[in-house]
Amino acid sequence: MAGYAAFLRGVNVGGVNLKMADVAAALTRAGFAGVRTVLASGNVLLESPNDTQAVRATAEAALQERFGYPARVLVYDVEAVRAIVAAFPFEPEVPGAHSYVTFVTDPAVLAELSAPARRGPDEKIAPGDRVIYWQIPKGNTLGGTMGKTMGHKRYASSTTTRNLRTLRKMLR
Repeated sequence: MAGYAAFLRGVNVGGVNLKMADVAAALTRAGFAGVRTVLASGNVLLESPNDTQAVRATAEAALQERFGYPARVLVYDVEAVRAIVAAFPFEPEVPGAHSYVTFVTDPAVLAELSAPARRGPDEKIAPGDRVIYWQIPKGNTLGGTMGKTMGHKRYASSTTTRNLRTLRKMLR
């Protein structure tokens, strides 16, 4: 059994509201083992003998069937998430700033979002292994260039963003 981190996109942030206990139950019924949610924003740790693509397809189908919404789930091996967090290229704890990791499954979208034009004057962005690292002053997340870009429906199926602190909580 491999350990995976599953990130549900758009859950409990102004659209689809789900109780994490119900999410865990639906994923357990779908055949995953060791299902555990972290915080209330769609972060799930689980185990499966299948590869990431199969885990993603099964999780999306299970959530869509149970909750009736077009579920989008990005799945990464837990050790890959550990390496992504360790590679954060900026000072991770800057007073007055948020540090984020945007997970990106589509290489073309990764290249597009990593372009210097996507960076606002107070934002730092850097591409990583299937991610974009992002840091922005507190209070500017949604108003920054990257924040506004990430809100486009075009990126809904291939991206989701998590705070670096949240990722660290998941890996404990």
